[in-house]
Amino acid sequence: MGTPHTEMRERLTDAFLSGDAESCTSLARTMALTSGFGPHPIEMLLPVAESHDRRAELLALTNLLAETAPQDGRLREVGAALLMQLGQLQEAERRFRQVLDQRPAHLPALNMLSCTLTQAGKFDEAKQVLEQIHALNPHDPSSLSNIAYIMAASDDMNEAIKLYRQAIQLKPDHPQMRLNYSIALLKAGYFQQGWAEHEWRFYLPGHTSLPLSRLLPNITSGLDLNGKHVLVTQEEGYGDTFMYLRYLPLLAEKGAIIRVWGADIMTDLCARVQGVAHVQSGGSTPFYDYHCPFISLPRAFSASAHPFGADVPYILPDPVKTTIWAQKMAGDGKLRVGLVWAGAPRRDQTEPFMLDQRRSMPLETLKPLFDLEGTSFYSLQKGVAAMQLERGNYPIIDLMSDCQTMDDTAALIDNLDMVVSVDTSVVHLAGAMNKPVLLMDRVNPCWRWMTNREDSPWYPSLRILRQTHAWDWSGVVSSVRSLLHDAARQKRQ
Repeated sequence: MGTPHTEMRERLTDAFLSGDAESCTSLARTMALTSGFGPHPIEMLLPVAESHDRRAELLALTNLLAETAPQDGRLREVGAALLMQLGQLQEAERRFRQVLDQRPAHLPALNMLSCTLTQAGKFDEAKQVLEQIHALNPHDPSSLSNIAYIMAASDDMNEAIKLYRQAIQLKPDHPQMRLNYSIALLKAGYFQQGWAEHEWRFYLPGHTSLPLSRLLPNITSGLDLNGKHVLVTQEEGYGDTFMYLRYLPLLAEKGAIIRVWGADIMTDLCARVQGVAHVQSGGSTPFYDYHCPFISLPRAFSASAHPFGADVPYILPDPVKTTIWAQKMAGDGKLRVGLVWAGAPRRDQTEPFMLDQRRSMPLETLKPLFDLEGTSFYSLQKGVAAMQLERGNYPIIDLMSDCQTMDDTAALIDNLDMVVSVDTSVVHLAGAMNKPVLLMDRVNPCWRWMTNREDSPWYPSLRILRQTHAWDWSGVVSSVRSLLHDAARQKRQ
């Protein structure tokens, strides 16, 4: 039998999920009377709202409660956190600063203010806040680690790496800090050390349930893989898998029998990669001598003669499907350009949801491209963002209803001249096929696109066009337009 407090928490959660705002406000006010100086009861609904994508409802409820308790900074703090997640960054910053006017040394609000400023691309201001946190709690290595993240976001990789090392000296067995350090190393181009550090992710939940004692060792001359079954497992997104498939042909050359497990909508495509013996989407664990998540493959090969894997193209489209697409697509002699303007929002996961707000754009943002002569645009967009095609008269050919798998998409891409995309799995798929790609990239990009360069060691056919100011895509779109104009003119010649 639960305690009265536990029962009230459950009632509050049930009332929120059922949409009973009146019961929510009544319960929250009652619970707030006994909460003292601790978190406001409404705060416990934050993870519920996040996992059920009910942030806007919780924000409305929080604002309603604040009307009768305007001096309760706890409500202002919860509301600000929700505003930050929803992308209303200016108002979120204003509310966090109001909280801090009342409690200048309140660490949770300072941390959330730094997150808001970082999300807004105000890295200098975020750094000042984090330095204030570090001064208040100098023995906490996480504040140093957070400053290091800001320095990496600002492209000061040497300073970032130095700060991460200082933090790690204080707490060397902190897996998240070690993982963040590895990402800074990779972003700076220190690949061998970065991949070794990246294995710290196994000490965080969700990366593998298989025993680390049977993880694939580093590839050396003394490692005998002849006839050994190596189980390569799906770990994170499709883009990661496309990026690391390049190592499977090299693994097969060592005599390994390769099984890919968890390929999902990539099954047919993975099965055609040279050296793959079997692909399995689900079911029980296949037999293996060694296992290796895709993201550990570059670590295994980091000291080998091929640290970047096999040369492109290592993903080949189905020739039959390519022919079928060729018959569907108009032979008008124009430059064929595939477009992706948004990633998967994953609204039930706060960190990916906020990242996607930075990497994605509304389709309307690409409007300056659509009057280019000699150019045909084809949608490669999936998910809810594809619905934007219905809300405007865009000159974009949409054949994606016929793309049920990534293998179908690869065959469609094979019939294009170029792909223009934000940072999604399509960039990796097209790059692995050696198709020309223009990557429209954000400020503070993913580590794999590194810093201060327009090319990529992973995909020779890729060109990076990056924002100069956070949230502002105008310069990127202008550069894309210029490059497409030149490409269309060259095709006509």
